Amino acid sequence: MATDLSSSTSAVTGSMGKLATFGLSILFVLVLSTLIPSTEAYDSLDPNGNITIKWDIMQWTPDGYVAVVTMFNYQQYRHIQAPGWTLGWTWAKKEVIWSMVGAQTTEQGDCSRFKGNTPHCCKKDPTVVDLLPGTPYNQQIANCCKGGVINSWVQDPANAASSFQVSVGAAGTTNKTVRVPKNFTLRAPGPGYTCGVAKIVKPTKFVTQDGRRTTQALMTWNVTCTYSQFLAQKTPTCCVSLSSFYNDTIVNCPTCTCGCQNNATQPGSCVEGDSPYLASVIDGAGKNSFTPLVQCTSHMCPVRVHWHVKLNYKEYWRVKIAITNFNYRMNYTQWNLVIQHPNFDNLTQLFSFNYKSLTP
Repeated sequence: MATDLSSSTSAVTGSMGKLATFGLSILFVLVLSTLIPSTEAYDSLDPNGNITIKWDIMQWTPDGYVAVVTMFNYQQYRHIQAPGWTLGWTWAKKEVIWSMVGAQTTEQGDCSRFKGNTPHCCKKDPTVVDLLPGTPYNQQIANCCKGGVINSWVQDPANAASSFQVSVGAAGTTNKTVRVPKNFTLRAPGPGYTCGVAKIVKPTKFVTQDGRRTTQALMTWNVTCTYSQFLAQKTPTCCVSLSSFYNDTIVNCPTCTCGCQNNATQPGSCVEGDSPYLASVIDGAGKNSFTPLVQCTSHMCPVRVHWHVKLNYKEYWRVKIAITNFNYRMNYTQWNLVIQHPNFDNLTQLFSFNYKSLTP
């Protein structure tokens, strides 16, 4: 798999067996639970998956503290893709950010009340983004500067965390006077995540490389963020078409599977293949928009998954899966296809992709 989902194909051979869940390695999600309307942040195929934000205060300063903030992606198959995560919160008091290492806020805010040294950010509700690869070493800490990209813990644990250091002023200087921030928000890069209340937990312990000494944070709190496809997008993100070797007919995705936008009433909702607007989209126009801009089709889905039955014998059957990307605004360099099927606990051969079973 290269940089997009165009005409990607895979083959699966299986035999009869009991119900299980199935996940390909490398982000696309086919979740049958999308048939059940809900607004809760819950994924039935990864019920324990979440992104945990750990805030460790490492030292006190004359007017506040220095903390290391780390995000852990504890999801089984959902990555945070480019352009990466955006983290926000609301300060409990009148805190400011004096400096940051490994990340930056998107706005400085009004710092006119400060004379001399100017804080990095004076906003009541700062928004933080990761720094890009190639950031000078004196502005880096471990697990930073990946452009906000975090892979899933199960598939790539070495790249499943992202960290930054923040120096906070006008704050408490002891663990009894510090106030925990409120209203955490996470965009990764679009909507879909709901963050809970920050909870003070036992201070994190750190073991030195030689394993002979353990230190610990002065104070630690955790925030847990969970994902809901329904919060991310009201319509499905993909559809399935079917075909087989014994029938010339192709069962296409149902009409209006992912919505029925119409360029006559909603200009720009989809793009024809010969549209002059297409060139500007490919050149980067609207690249900061997370709303899919799809090729005009009958189904209007950003992605189509085609399931073709190649063989069907008594002992086994074989299927070829083709994935097509119709979204002009997204290249899927890290993708998953998650499929639930009653026979996928007894696969015998797989071609052109990696396989990992999810929790049965």
